[in-house]
Amino acid sequence: MPFSGIWHIILDEIDEVPPTATFRTPLSDKPFRIEDAQEHRLLIAYRDQETTIPLKREQFETLYDRVSDSPQPFNLDRLPADAEPYATILSIHPLFEIDPRDGVLKPTDSPTPSSLVDADLTVESQDHEPARKEPDLPLYSDSLLLIDALERYDPTDLETMETAELVNLYTLCSDVQRNADDLRQNVRSLLLDRLHHDQPVYGQYGSVQRTSRRNRTLKDDETVLELLEDQGIDRERVTTVDTSKVDEALEVTDLSESDLYEIDESQYVRKADVDEEQKESRLQGLKDQLAAVDDPQTEELQDEIEELEARIEDLTSFSSASEVD
Repeated sequence: MPFSGIWHIILDEIDEVPPTATFRTPLSDKPFRIEDAQEHRLLIAYRDQETTIPLKREQFETLYDRVSDSPQPFNLDRLPADAEPYATILSIHPLFEIDPRDGVLKPTDSPTPSSLVDADLTVESQDHEPARKEPDLPLYSDSLLLIDALERYDPTDLETMETAELVNLYTLCSDVQRNADDLRQNVRSLLLDRLHHDQPVYGQYGSVQRTSRRNRTLKDDETVLELLEDQGIDRERVTTVDTSKVDEALEVTDLSESDLYEIDESQYVRKADVDEEQKESRLQGLKDQLAAVDDPQTEELQDEIEELEARIEDLTSFSSASEVD
């Protein structure tokens, strides 16, 4: 397709994006907005900067040619430091996508929405701003309270904290750990149905893979002893049926491992690795967004935190006849 067709589809997609939508650069995760879309250029502005930056159509066409002409995906590391927004904008075209795991920009056969636009590319999103919905999970409430406690206390120096503060922190950490583990096990059950053995599946913050855990337990003593005696192994040699002695006997007999052991294989999901840099980058982006937000929803969130804290304090507070030093 000639680039003129690609360019006008990109401009159409931009028209569908709400004016308040935030775009993100693919490597540095810097937020920016499109201030104006013109036939020959786009004007963008990074957050907390008053000046606008022009992105020229000719540069988009150069990037498009490099991505389209090569049989290999375009490595984003090849972009100049100030050219990351070009890749972001090109990825909002339905037939181009950015793979954050491999750090590449590539064509795709199936239309995909850009993962670097914090808004739905739909007309409806301009008219109906989705309301923030609180997940109906105990983990959500406990996490908000824990975040609030971490902000108000100084957990980097536990020795200086008051006893009541330590109690609050311990309680919240315990609740978050328990509820997070419940959610983790539910997620694990679903992942087991979706993962192939030994094939890592990557997300934004890390990867998981399906693997096997093999457990074995000896069959009842009499069964083990009789089978070994039939193979010429004296009963006294493995009396009390010690697994190490049984394993030694297996090496000199024709018996299989399953003859003497009850073997149970189970499938589980193992965390393969964690991308700490990606987590840190995304976390900083979230902090920047929260710092820049100035709307009633932020106040509502803080009110919810304070209300939840007050409810828990009412439920857990107690009076004692003596003080604890």
